Amino acid sequence: MKQVTEFKVTVDQKVLDDLKNRLQNTRWPGEAEGSGWNFGTSEVYLQGLVRYWLTEYDWRRNESLLNEYPQYIADVNGVKVHFQYIRGKSKNSKPLILTHGWPDSYYRFHKIIPLLTEGEQSFDLVIPSIPGFGFSDKTALASEAVADLWKTLMTENLGYEKFYAAGGDVGMGVTKALASKYAEVVAGVHFTDVGYPMGQEDPATMTEAEKQFAQFVQQWWYAEGAYAMVQATKPQSLAYGLNDSPVALAGWIISMVNAGAAPDMIEQAFGGKDELLTNIMIYWVTQTIGSSVRMYKAEAIAQWGGSQPLQKSNVPAGVAVFPREAQFPKEWAERFVHVVSFRKMKEGGHFAALEVPGIFAEELRSFFYNMK
Repeated sequence: MKQVTEFKVTVDQKVLDDLKNRLQNTRWPGEAEGSGWNFGTSEVYLQGLVRYWLTEYDWRRNESLLNEYPQYIADVNGVKVHFQYIRGKSKNSKPLILTHGWPDSYYRFHKIIPLLTEGEQSFDLVIPSIPGFGFSDKTALASEAVADLWKTLMTENLGYEKFYAAGGDVGMGVTKALASKYAEVVAGVHFTDVGYPMGQEDPATMTEAEKQFAQFVQQWWYAEGAYAMVQATKPQSLAYGLNDSPVALAGWIISMVNAGAAPDMIEQAFGGKDELLTNIMIYWVTQTIGSSVRMYKAEAIAQWGGSQPLQKSNVPAGVAVFPREAQFPKEWAERFVHVVSFRKMKEGGHFAALEVPGIFAEELRSFFYNMK
């Protein structure tokens, strides 16, 4: 492997002691009586989570779990990229790069690693941290620039002539750019979403199902989309509080998890309480919440700064729509990617790899091993 060094997660005890002090000395703001989750993250819920964080959550145990699989740091075009790299057990394993989103991390995929590296239909899994996230450089890049790094990582650092790619949320944009720009090396792609109507589409070209989807997205945007507007316009103003207070960080991230679930499903939607806190901890110990939200600004500059939109790719694409995701129709997906498989899943949500890992892993295996 070219310019690749081994890596292990090792957090200094001083960082954990400081975290404990900050959690214990939180200044709680109070909340409107009976507001629940209607004004944002419930203070009652968050106080309970912080008690668990202080008294039961064990970072060292979860740190050991993060180190169960091989991890590396690669210099990719001058950017330090952290990634897990787990080879499949089959001689014919397919190379597959999985790209996470926000507010999750490379940890999004930890439950499907053993499911996709065993058996005859296995994969060589490459699971990187997007620059600006986790243990990669604190460099905020737009999706297209990240795709450029992934292509170099897979073909030059790891030596694959062709590879497969999958992603959702922010990872969707990266995966879509990979297929559009590098069809000569990307053999297939998989998505759990393909983007959302932003008011630029000509209604005359939209089907009735697409119009209904656009209306749903507009309503959702008014109710839940403030986070994206802030992150795409004033990420630095947001970063001060989130980088300084672990409770502020947790409250912001949990608000986004709740937006794709329901108050009584937050932990289930993310796989469990420990999974929720481990993901938050990755942002905390690396101090990357600021650079991660700056990616939204980088994306906005790229999209609205006059750059040409990516062309639709001919790379075979699989699309899986989970029931607690925005329910877009097949024709919407066909605007952006070459859909050869479109499936409505029976259970799961935005973080399907954490919530229903068996179902998600089987969907990836089935598509990549059976696509035409």
